[in-house]
Amino acid sequence: MITQCPIQPNTTFTYQFHVDGQEGTLWWHAHVSLLRATLHGIIIIRPKSGSYPFQKPHMEVPIVIGEWWQMDLMKVDKDFANGGVSDDPGADATGDTRGDNPASATINGKLGDLNNCSGVAEDNFVMNVEYGKTYMLRLVNAALFSEYYFKVAGHKFTVVGADANYIRPYTTDVVAVAPGETFDILMVADAPPCRYYMVAKANQPPLPDPQIPEFISNGIVQYKNTPSNADNCRHEPLMPKMPDQHDTLASFYFHGNLSGLPGHPLLTQIKDHVNEHLLISLGKGTICKGNKPSCKRGGSNESIEVAYMNNVSFSYPEKMSLLEARQYGNRNGASMVLQDLPSRPPRSFNFTDPKLIPVVPGGELERLEPSRKATTVRRFAHNATVEVVFQSTATMQSDSNPMHLHGHDFFVLAQGHGNYNPVRDVRRYNLVDPLLKNTVQVPRLGWAAIRFVADNPGAWFLHCHFEFHIAMGMSTVFSERPSSHPSAMGQEPYIRTDQA
Repeated sequence: MITQCPIQPNTTFTYQFHVDGQEGTLWWHAHVSLLRATLHGIIIIRPKSGSYPFQKPHMEVPIVIGEWWQMDLMKVDKDFANGGVSDDPGADATGDTRGDNPASATINGKLGDLNNCSGVAEDNFVMNVEYGKTYMLRLVNAALFSEYYFKVAGHKFTVVGADANYIRPYTTDVVAVAPGETFDILMVADAPPCRYYMVAKANQPPLPDPQIPEFISNGIVQYKNTPSNADNCRHEPLMPKMPDQHDTLASFYFHGNLSGLPGHPLLTQIKDHVNEHLLISLGKGTICKGNKPSCKRGGSNESIEVAYMNNVSFSYPEKMSLLEARQYGNRNGASMVLQDLPSRPPRSFNFTDPKLIPVVPGGELERLEPSRKATTVRRFAHNATVEVVFQSTATMQSDSNPMHLHGHDFFVLAQGHGNYNPVRDVRRYNLVDPLLKNTVQVPRLGWAAIRFVADNPGAWFLHCHFEFHIAMGMSTVFSERPSSHPSAMGQEPYIRTDQA
């Protein structure tokens, strides 16, 4: 209901889109409720010239990390939209939905031999390789809930692309891929011919954050023509040493070590002048049930948990999409009330104080919980340069936040731990060869700064790619006008706008 209405039952819809300037790996997925758990696929954009800015691989292998669900995904979505509390009396004594979790992780749809669903080990995804050849792994995280660490025992990777953009080659033995992210990875089959485990393992913040099961899936890299009498191949495949599930620093350093290619045509513009500055806090708060003006918080059943941007939890339009309303105005009696997304959080505090994680009555968090529901939009003039600093918080949890912007790539200028400091941290901005992406992993208890050019007219969704955060309202809309439109800087006359 942002750029378009959902595709209706028993109908078809044809997308036509340009991929000019993009090469590498993208993906498509459903955007209604949690249905993207199974409604997704990979998009591969190869160079028209046939040549890469690195050694051409012998073969390309899509690797899609996903999750296996044995639950009604529409119900799970409703549970989270209801503040993480189920209306099913059989959920448990409190209605808590922390049991609303997938059954397992998957690699290319395979559960892997860690699972034993029918008395025998489940099949692994098997990647057959030949010694000495180079393989491009097109890695996608299509999971709903978790960032994953990805490794292949006995092998190193060279990361050469991210979100359909080339990057400076970066060598590592572990890749951290958040929901929504894609990476193009070169792997040379240079280990002794044998079998090696390929592992995808989810990470999560440690206690006192709410804990979910550890999700992990195994695949196998298997060399062709492996000698049957090789001593090191008679037993189980070699297992890589994985980061601990509570180790989020490995993700921080992986993402921080990536950089883009210099010379992008928009780099000069984003260096020279910034038209709009936004500081967006990402966290969880509460609203009162029944739209009451006040209520008890701190875990009380009088309030509902929401996820927010600057303490505003997004409310979806119901009668028409935002782009349709902007183009055609009020039709068939449909009305829409929008609010401007605040440029800053409503109050300043120590955003990353771990003492704010536990939800307890009477604590400091209770004062910070109050939030509100609204359909928020931020309007930009055509070709404006926009800087957004995302600040993760510790309110009710300390998750990282993979932030994804539709309709754009953006430059990732810097990331850091703690509270963003505009005087100190702007000096750390990479304005020479910043990473160009469409999803940025905002670190746990930290921040990330991006810039983009508003050169694509339309209504574009900005949201966290953790599906439970989307369901709970961690999203907003960036609206961009073409330069010729008379109200490019103003508000649309046919949509009533309440100033936040």
